Amino acid sequence: MKNSFKDLKLEELRVKRDELRKKYFDLRFQMVMGHVENPVEKRTLRRQIARVETLICQAEKKAGNAEQA
Repeated sequence: MKNSFKDLKLEELRVKRDELRKKYFDLRFQMVMGHVENPVEKRTLRRQIARVETLICQAEKKAGNAEQA
């Protein structure tokens, strides 16, 4: 799962980031309500969001360098 994001294009990464943020938001509400089966999922989602953000940043920098050249 860690490396499954590397194959995605920039727009797909942005969509995936939005999906993960929504899942994280919903999970936070479930944790407050006390209906969470796997509390480690919060950490996992946070890390996945960070991975996607990093890949988006790298892709944007790469696109910026290509425009300058």
